Amino acid sequence: MPLLPETVSRIDELVARAHAGARVPTLVAGVVRDGAPAHVASVGPHPCDDPAGLQFRIGSITKTMTAALLLALRDEGLLALDDLLYRHLPGTPLGAVTLRQLLGHAGGVQREPDGEWWERNSGADVETLLATLTADKVAYPPPHGFHYSNLAYGLLGAVVSRLGGEDWRVMAGKRLLRPLGLERTTYDPAEPFARGYVMHPWLDEMREEPRLDAGAMAPAGQLWSTVRDLARWAAFLADPDPAVLAPATVEQMCAPVVLSDLDGWREGHGLGLQLWRRGERVFVGHSGSMPGYGSVMAVHRPSRTGVVAFANAYTVHYPGGLSAFGLDLLETVLEREPARPAPWRPGTPPPPSVAPLTGRWWWMGREYEAGWTGDALIVTPLTTGEASWRFEPDGPVADRWRGRSGDNDGEILRVHRSPSGEVLALDIATFVFTRDPWPAL
Repeated sequence: MPLLPETVSRIDELVARAHAGARVPTLVAGVVRDGAPAHVASVGPHPCDDPAGLQFRIGSITKTMTAALLLALRDEGLLALDDLLYRHLPGTPLGAVTLRQLLGHAGGVQREPDGEWWERNSGADVETLLATLTADKVAYPPPHGFHYSNLAYGLLGAVVSRLGGEDWRVMAGKRLLRPLGLERTTYDPAEPFARGYVMHPWLDEMREEPRLDAGAMAPAGQLWSTVRDLARWAAFLADPDPAVLAPATVEQMCAPVVLSDLDGWREGHGLGLQLWRRGERVFVGHSGSMPGYGSVMAVHRPSRTGVVAFANAYTVHYPGGLSAFGLDLLETVLEREPARPAPWRPGTPPPPSVAPLTGRWWWMGREYEAGWTGDALIVTPLTTGEASWRFEPDGPVADRWRGRSGDNDGEILRVHRSPSGEVLALDIATFVFTRDPWPAL
């Protein structure tokens, strides 16, 4: 759905204002709606006529793809999230942390591997990384809470390669990049790409940064991509393709593992995804940086709206950095153009055995309404205004349903009938709902 002209004008203005104060050569931002880029704004010199196709280094946004690869292997039965690391990397002195903790930065692992800062030097291979680990790389033995760790994702990449039987780089291409059409998301830069710089803090001078191979740390921040490609990845996170990763698995990635902001509950981490709360909205995605580059991808899943932004400088002078700019831009779009509700269309009528379940029900003086959507029973609390509960048939057993949303997600609904087949009550997790608002005890 295209954006309104006034929204486009406002986005262009915000990008221009941010660029003017950010002290970066080039700033590019794209808005994603309904699975495709809705608008791309750019300011500054760039070596092509298509800013949406210009490559930047995406840094830690790479972690979202590493997490997706690991969870795909989990879905295939090759691991469990609560497996200890040494089950898959035998002999590592950091083995007494779980894969789940590593994915959510809750394993207490130090931020970087030993040696020179890996972002400014060519990385070692996996065998060297593992051989140089020592037990003191666990700074805070779990359970401790949040401690961001690039090293954790180097280790997770090693797990992915060992269980998948191929290099992390190859698996990312086969399982994610090519199936989703991310043709300009690559391990090494491919022209046209933006050169990355560090800006002098007091002089209007800049220095081009080297573009090095992260080696074993590649799963934490190696990849290069474009606004157009990351728009597809953002769209996938909002509306997953089951052929690539199960929607329920992506939903699990978005669930909090740890809060990184215990005072305000505004930020946290899921399984490979950063979580941001702005007011009543929660955004998922990730920020990223490598020498010479900054990036952010943020997605509002309910409205299928996202923002991708890149800068080709290591430091972006904006309150809260490039991440805050991306979130501000996303909020601007959502405030100006809230998602329109889907139009109502007539659906498939319920089976004869289901029709008597619809209508008004009561429990403890509270009123509820049951309706049919074509494939599920929807129970809506009318008295309290809480979110509806979705129930789907639970296997071949008649009159047995399984909750798939809301407070009763996973719970069982059983239908009580009289000997003649008349529906008497709905039993939802032992709470008995009747047609009578004041049934006798």
